[in-house]
Amino acid sequence: MISVDEAQARLLALASPLASPLPPVERDLMQAVRHYLHAPLMAMRTQPAADLSAMDGYAIAVDGFPGPWRVIGESAAGHPFAGDLKRGEAVRIFTGAYVPQNADCVLIQENAARDGDSLRAIVDRMPISGANIRRLGGDFRAGDEVLPKGTYLDAGAIAVAAMAGHGRVAVGGVPRIAIAATGDELVPAGSAAGPAQIPCSNSPMLQAMLAGLPCDVLDAGILRDDLTALETSLSALSKQVDVIVTTGGASVGDHDLVQSALLNIGAQMDFWKVAMRPGKPLMAGKVGNAVVLGLPGNPSSAFVTAFLFLLPLIRHMAGCAAPLPALYAAATATDLPSGGDRAEYLRATVEGGHIAPFLSQDSGLTRTLSQANALLVQQPHVPPRAKGTMVQYMRLS
Repeated sequence: MISVDEAQARLLALASPLASPLPPVERDLMQAVRHYLHAPLMAMRTQPAADLSAMDGYAIAVDGFPGPWRVIGESAAGHPFAGDLKRGEAVRIFTGAYVPQNADCVLIQENAARDGDSLRAIVDRMPISGANIRRLGGDFRAGDEVLPKGTYLDAGAIAVAAMAGHGRVAVGGVPRIAIAATGDELVPAGSAAGPAQIPCSNSPMLQAMLAGLPCDVLDAGILRDDLTALETSLSALSKQVDVIVTTGGASVGDHDLVQSALLNIGAQMDFWKVAMRPGKPLMAGKVGNAVVLGLPGNPSSAFVTAFLFLLPLIRHMAGCAAPLPALYAAATATDLPSGGDRAEYLRATVEGGHIAPFLSQDSGLTRTLSQANALLVQQPHVPPRAKGTMVQYMRLS
């Protein structure tokens, strides 16, 4: 068995030759949401493009404090005051409006008293130069890098791109993924299931996990435990997609035929079995130009291995700069036993800086998947830890 870290590195390396043939795509901003930037994004304009007011009030020169000033005009957003201020003059100004030349402060309207065109400050403390002004270039300047390569284009990043003058951006390619469940015991979700049958939950679960990533997903259905049929289906899929994901059939039982089928159609398997719990019978390789990732069949095992391997693989292929899940720290809310000979990923809940693993970590359970918001990471052979000890975890949401 290999470690989780080694398996992740080897899986991403398998995909690297595929990453360059997935060409970048120019997309309008709204079509680029949930994609990754193909290259650093440079500002095409300066923001703000001029000194702008941060408040409603009056544009003044600080050295005239506390007044009086004569109000000579108005500056509103999109409708700037055309002239310059002279000593003893003020301009009524509104949030986002252009600050006139020679004004170095905005006296907010709550601190001002106006009688006709005469204005005075009604506070004793003199404002500082630059008060309530958003300075030219305070956000960024033309030519600045505003978003690095590999940025995930969420709402905040889209706002930056738009403000920097971009209506279209180049994003990474979109991997094509086939998801195939295996097992004679499976029936489609929503179908009547007999006592010896199980609804297929892994395929819809994986599609839901991938929904926030830039990829095209093909549901290849349920593949039966028949070697010839598996060979035919997997061979056909390898010519259609960039990644084949199977669930089930990856262990060592007489009916676990996925690896045999892959080998029979010429697959080059890179690894099989990872020192982790749940998810030990994970396997990965290539068949033709497609990466193949075999996940365990138990739902929680499939979920954990998809979180640790499938999602990073797709992020990597789509151009993400940091595809692996991040680690965080929290205090354990319970005593934890010593670790075994494999890394453990315990479904858990994090709240208020404390993390509590579920009492049962049975890999066949699905209910805890809907309740967990974290995976508590327990490294091999770690000693027992008392309640309150800081531990590492990964966020699920």
